[in-house]
Formats: sequence, structure tokens, C-alpha cells
Amino acid sequence: MTAAQRMALQYVLLFGATGVSLPFAGLWMRSEGLSGAEIGTLLAAPMLARIVTGPLLAVWADGFRYRRTPIALMGLVMAAGYGVAGLSDLYAVRAVGWFVGATAMGVLVPLSDVMTLRLAGRLGFSFSLPRGCGSAAFVVANVGMGALLLHWPVDSVIAWLVVASLGLAAVAAVALPPEPVADGAAVPGLERFRGLGRLLADPVFMIAIFAIGAVQGAHAFQYGFSAILWKTQGISEAVTGQLWAFGVIVEIALMWLFEPWRRRVGVGPWSLLMIGSAAAVLRWSVMALAPPLWLLWPLQALHALTFAATFLAGLQIVEQLSPAHSHTAAQTLSSVLSAGLLIGLATAVSGPLYDRFGAGGYWAMAAMAAAGLIAAVPLRRRLVA
Repeated sequence: MTAAQRMALQYVLLFGATGVSLPFAGLWMRSEGLSGAEIGTLLAAPMLARIVTGPLLAVWADGFRYRRTPIALMGLVMAAGYGVAGLSDLYAVRAVGWFVGATAMGVLVPLSDVMTLRLAGRLGFSFSLPRGCGSAAFVVANVGMGALLLHWPVDSVIAWLVVASLGLAAVAAVALPPEPVADGAAVPGLERFRGLGRLLADPVFMIAIFAIGAVQGAHAFQYGFSAILWKTQGISEAVTGQLWAFGVIVEIALMWLFEPWRRRVGVGPWSLLMIGSAAAVLRWSVMALAPPLWLLWPLQALHALTFAATFLAGLQIVEQLSPAHSHTAAQTLSSVLSAGLLIGLATAVSGPLYDRFGAGGYWAMAAMAAAGLIAAVPLRRRLVA
């Protein structure tokens, strides 16, 4: 297998897990008798903690010889955490288990992205190809779990997460390329922390990751409560899986077809970020009106812009604005803000918003995306320079 194929397999297992966790975790928690506020707290806690756990785990991961080693270890931790959450009936124990599993899953994404970016740059393959395979696995997981939940208990969600985590750990240990963390001597831990500090002190870099993170974080209400809202509208779990899958299919098309064309014609990452931000404001504004099923399909298609376009733009912007020796730290900080602090705060308020306003909670997400759009405007001059 080529390096690109090995990384594609890694993404298939990782996003095969997130493809079940994102749309159906809230449904599983609801079946366990948790309120909207409790669900929001359970989902938000590991996201909010990522502002601490993300940098710490990034520095820890860079202390190994090969990048695949911490990926394999995090896979085992992920399996253990979700296993504890599924086995316990106590809210406190379940919360700890979910926190551990979701924290491991969260750090696996930037660790895998950085490894793939390094391999793609060195070996000449396109980053979007293996990442798109992960998105395809996300689709299969959406549809597959949605169909299974018509006949199987909701506990299947937890069982799937544990099995996928163990598979990911095994593949990382034996199949991923032995990509070294550092080209030369390992960077001491204190210097790695100093590199994080220099990035945090750069106002342009921080504005950039806020703009990216705000648009990504605005997906929080959709991730946590779309399945619950659609069920109250009479939409089955199977159709919910299909809706999620459709959005990701369009996302894959953007990664595999549009992204190579965009690079050829020279459309820059700033323009891509602006398009994704504007699409997010439109998408969440319409979702706040509790649209009928026929309108949900084109709104889900906008996921290609609100998520994929913003994600790809963010990877390139962060890479441009950070020194080469700090790319791992920079991508981790971006992930911490978008997939941690901002989406964690948005998820925490999503529970009470759902309890009080139902679909009206999407208005808060539209406002969050608008804040990201405004913050992105002044970045153009720095990126051109």
C-alpha cells in the first residue's frame, strides 16, 4: 500500500467513528433519559477542555519518534473512554468516560491531518484524497447506523465507537508509515511550549483561527440536536442518516473535484473562507425556521461550503501564517479553537437553547458564523503579503 492509501485507511476508521458519534450521540444520550441541558454539558465538556488538553497532547505527541505512535495510543484511550461511558448508569462516571473518549477522538484529527500534510508535501499526493476517503466513511457510517437503529437498540452507537477505536489503534500501530516527528534531533519539550507561546502572541494568527473556528463552531447546534429536532418533525433515524450522508457526499465532491480545480485556477484560501462563512450564515438562518424535509436536502448540501471549504481554507491559512517548525502546534491550536473552545461554548448553550426555543436555537449559530465572516475580512491583506 502507498502512504496515501495507508492514511486513507486511517481516516476511514477515524471518520467511521465520528460519522456515528456526531449525528447519533445526542440520540443515545436522550434514550438514557438525559435532558437537553445535560446532553449539552456532556458534549461540551471535552470540547471546552481542549483549550488545555489540545496543546498538552500536541506537545506530548511531538515527544515520540514516529507520528503513528501517539495516534495508536489515543485510539486505545478512545476505546476505553467510550466503553466506560456505555457500561455505567451513573451520570458522573458516564461523563468522565465520554470526556476521555471524546478528548482522544478530538486530538486524533489534527494529529492525522498534520501527518498527512507532511507526507503529501514530501511524496506529492493531494491531501484532499485520503481526507476525502474519511468523508466517504463518514457517509457510510451515517447511513449504516441510521438503518441499524430502525431495528437495533440505541446502545449500538457506543458499541460501534469502541470497535472503531480499537481498529484505529491497530491500524495505526502496524500500517501507518513510520513518518518521523522531527527531521533532525527531537525538539525539547520546553522549546515546543515556547513555540506555542509565540503563536498565541501573534494577533493576526489568532484572528485567523478565530474566524475559522467561529464558522466551524457554528455547527454545534446541528451536531448536537438536529437528529432530535428532526425526530420531533416525524423524520426517521434512517432519513436522518441519509440527510447527514448527503451533506458529506457533496463535501467529498468538493474535496475530490472542486479542490484540485481551485488550486489550478488560483482561487486563494481567503476567498474560500469568505464563501464558506457566507454560506454558514445563510444555512443556519434558514434552519432556524424549522424548514420542511424537501428544503433540508439543499441546506445539507451547503455543508460542502460551511464545513469542507472552511476546513481546507483554514489548513492553508494556518500553514501560511505559521513558521515551518510550528506547523503541528499551529494546526493543533486551530483545532483547539474551532473543534474545542468555540464549538464547546456553542454546544454548552445549545442545550438550553433547544429546551427553550427548539429550532430557533439556530439563530445563535447564524450570528456566530457572521462573527467569523467579519473577522475574516482583514486577513486578505496579510495573506497576499
